[in-house]
Amino acid sequence: MEFVISLSVEEGIVGDSAMTLTARKRLVASGVLLLICMANAGVFVNWLDTIGVLAWARRVCDQYITGTSVAVIATLLILLPSGAVVAICAQRCRVCDALLLRRGKYCNECGSRV
Repeated sequence: MEFVISLSVEEGIVGDSAMTLTARKRLVASGVLLLICMANAGVFVNWLDTIGVLAWARRVCDQYITGTSVAVIATLLILLPSGAVVAICAQRCRVCDALLLRRGKYCNECGSRV
């Protein structure tokens, strides 16, 4: 398997898929954006430290959040059925029992009013 990266204007073949100029531009732009965000993360954390947010968070964690409570919360999140999250966002049609992921007045499958 040979990988070829071309920097010309036309499409370059990378593996089995084509990488267009737009895809290369997006890749470079996202890399630059990631670099800028990582550089500013240190400045943001120092700012939070100067206004006292980090000290307040440490105090709250020491006083109110114990290791047992973290273990209980993690266990409940693991044991929660995966359908519980979907049940909050979705509903079912009363006629055909189709899963409706968006809020609408009519069912996509049978057309009945929900």
